[in-house]
Amino acid sequence: MREQAAETMMDLQFLQFLREVEAELSALPVEDFSFLAADRRTSHQEKVIQLLTRLTGQLSPREKRRVLAEFTGLGPLEELMEDQEITEIMVNGPQSLWIEKGGQVLSVPDGFCSEGSFRNSFERLAERANSHITIERPMASGHLPGFRVQVVGGELTRGAPSLCLRRHPDNPWTLEKLAALGWACGASILHLRNWIKQRKNFLVLGSTGSGKTSVVNACLQELAERDRALILEDTQELSLPNGLSQRLLTREDPQRILPDISLSDLVKQALRLRPDRLVVGEMRGGEAKDFLMALSTGHRGSFGTLHASSPHQGLIRLEMLIQMGAPHWNLQAIRRLIQLSLDGLVVVGREANGNRALQGLYQITALEETGFLIEPLAC
Repeated sequence: MREQAAETMMDLQFLQFLREVEAELSALPVEDFSFLAADRRTSHQEKVIQLLTRLTGQLSPREKRRVLAEFTGLGPLEELMEDQEITEIMVNGPQSLWIEKGGQVLSVPDGFCSEGSFRNSFERLAERANSHITIERPMASGHLPGFRVQVVGGELTRGAPSLCLRRHPDNPWTLEKLAALGWACGASILHLRNWIKQRKNFLVLGSTGSGKTSVVNACLQELAERDRALILEDTQELSLPNGLSQRLLTREDPQRILPDISLSDLVKQALRLRPDRLVVGEMRGGEAKDFLMALSTGHRGSFGTLHASSPHQGLIRLEMLIQMGAPHWNLQAIRRLIQLSLDGLVVVGREANGNRALQGLYQITALEETGFLIEPLAC
């Protein structure tokens, strides 16, 4: 993808000013905030704010916000997070910031003023997103308002911690919006809409960042007001289509105090909650067996996503995931379950210019000794 600079306010003079402010802050008494009583911690934070207010008196309002963000917030990330056109923010280190905007990955000529400032901002973000990492657990997922957060510790990067923030759109995608962007031709949009109305079961396939979640969100917006969808996810990304629908999220307790709750557990519980449709955010393991078993018992009109770049690859991956949940099943039994459960596949991807697009709609028409027969639907 073409790389270009994003507009920011950082320059050498301002960077030097930030480092001078950091030096002033470092002269304050060093205290371990985590062990301070709440009133003492608040008092110390007030001293920091007072110092920053004094040092930034001659700056513009935007520059003042930037200084406060550097030393009390998330640094340059705050301004990037306010830009609604930025869909993803990737941070590989203090001076290595990247964004996705308009389908293009762009380098950001801005950064944190120092390694220490970066690590402090990283800790503040992890605190807000409830995504703490340790040496034993150097990866974590979390949420900030409007964003999904993934953090990776330096133990795995062999350098600075890394993080990725993916924006949740304020307004869910619809098939009309996708069509207006040229995501697919009118005939394909009609086919997909008919699948939903006819309660076909299907999977949305695509690689990372291909727009699978956007497509599932658009499909959810097609549901009727009295259509109860049970949405099952690891991380909250899908939008509830109506007041009758319900979301269930997995649980993984880093402290190992509470028992984990997996997607397989959620599928089993969802069946007792009177679902009209089941929607799985992403299948990665043995929950594929439980999901398809539920579909085969009559829960029509369900859908989910799977990482794969073609319909054949998707079916092979699905077979592997089902076997993870049913290791004693033979291939014939697994394929028979897929044939009974699924009607179609939606394959999405990225074009050379970075735009997301529909690659094809495929009907699963038959199961033979050599595998599945799939038929592409013409646009």
